[in-house]
Amino acid sequence: MKLKVKKLDESAIVPSYAHKGDAGLDLFSIDELIINPGENKLIHTGISIELPSGTEAQIRPRSGLALKHQITVLNTPGTIDETYRGEIGIILINHGKNPFQVTKGMKIAQMVIASFLSVKVEEVDQLSTTERDISGFGSTGI
Repeated sequence: MKLKVKKLDESAIVPSYAHKGDAGLDLFSIDELIINPGENKLIHTGISIELPSGTEAQIRPRSGLALKHQITVLNTPGTIDETYRGEIGIILINHGKNPFQVTKGMKIAQMVIASFLSVKVEEVDQLSTTERDISGFGSTGI
């Protein structure tokens, strides 16, 4: 299965796996900016993609940025639909106490390609019952 990548900026870096067997492709910034504590910013990658049919791209945080700098993807996981052809932008938020410097070429997020199901939506008057039924948040204990 192939992921087609188009560079929209000459400084863009094509997504890649850091290690054999990794689920996420690294995504890289083409921006130079600071994210202050409590702020979020859109970071440009300078790429667009063409996903294989029946797949989506999920944008996820990098654990190292989260642990060391409290930087994460705001709408995680972000979803890129297979028909989207625009630039991939990553919304990062700084949950830390210090300003965070984003630099060109920095790994800012990871992208996981996943299959999805399309369903036919049917409105009904009744749903089947289950052991859990309508018990909600915290219903399975601590």
